[in-house]
Amino acid sequence: MSQYSQQHVEECLLSYVEPHLQRSLLDVQAIKAMTFSGDTLNLSLELPYPMHSVQAQREAAIAQHIEQALPGLSVTVAITSQITTNPTPANQQALAGVKNIIAVASGKGGVGKSTTAVNIALALVRDGAKVGLLDADIYGPSQALMLGVAEGTRPEPHGEKGMQPVCALGLQSMSMAYLVTEQTPMVWRGPMASGALEQLLRQTHWQDLDYLIIDMPPGTGDIQLTLSQRVPVAGSVIVTTPQDIALLDAKKGIEMFKKVNVPVLGVVENMATHICSACGHQEHIFGEGGGQRIAQQYGVPLLGALPLSLTIRQQTDAGRPTVIAEPEGEIASLYGDIARNMAAQLALRHSLASSAMPEIVISND
Repeated sequence: MSQYSQQHVEECLLSYVEPHLQRSLLDVQAIKAMTFSGDTLNLSLELPYPMHSVQAQREAAIAQHIEQALPGLSVTVAITSQITTNPTPANQQALAGVKNIIAVASGKGGVGKSTTAVNIALALVRDGAKVGLLDADIYGPSQALMLGVAEGTRPEPHGEKGMQPVCALGLQSMSMAYLVTEQTPMVWRGPMASGALEQLLRQTHWQDLDYLIIDMPPGTGDIQLTLSQRVPVAGSVIVTTPQDIALLDAKKGIEMFKKVNVPVLGVVENMATHICSACGHQEHIFGEGGGQRIAQQYGVPLLGALPLSLTIRQQTDAGRPTVIAEPEGEIASLYGDIARNMAAQLALRHSLASSAMPEIVISND
């Protein structure tokens, strides 16, 4: 019989801060099962976000943490993930086959939003989630190129009006690029583009997605409003560079999502540093710390910072984004951390929302 009890283990877990949730494992009610066999502890944990690529590392870290606090105890840890579904507001219609919709947005173009969106989506797939990617830029779709989808690829029909998503690199994807040629300009007024977006969203047969990542067009116009008002968006991510002009527009994006009651899960600072391909020297050519400042100003997390790297551009243009091209590389690791931070923030919001619901007690009094 072990000299330790469940209480001893729980006290240990109170002092272990989960890296992405930034809460103790006890606070997030992660314990699923705990059994003692002599001086051996078998601990099963359940976390609310996907983490397959770091699971073994995390299991070893937790086991080591307990063993150091409780000498003589041998610990085996097993972690599973359970991704919850975003509740749908009464005034909106749920999107069939999708648990959570996340909008990746920016106030202006040219900050690397689409590159960030596709790599975040691929990082979530690598961590074991089922993920879709919707290219919401009706006028200038780019995700077909980034995913390496051959020109002329068309979605297969589903039913009378529906479409099957185009599967690429493990993602279910949909884009206006699959419906028109590269030479076709979309000369549409705002309401027409908004209507097209809603059709792409609702007529695509999304299949059991944990997350649908929406690569938003830049700005705060009709398409952004259509999405946030008609579709249950679980959260948004703002992509910016450290440059002052980009930060000004990023603030507008955050304010827009606040006005339409879409939670901002955090900020991604892109092109934070330039890494010289010849000597490896790093410099802040667009400024320093801008993403952190805007995150602090609005009380949201900085999900991560990414360098200005030639290889990111080359790999994405070649249809092999960094998470696929160099899955064990440093930049892919940064995208992985950003994706897990984002998913963890969403899970925390789900937890807070459910705990805020009133408890209904029925009695015979």
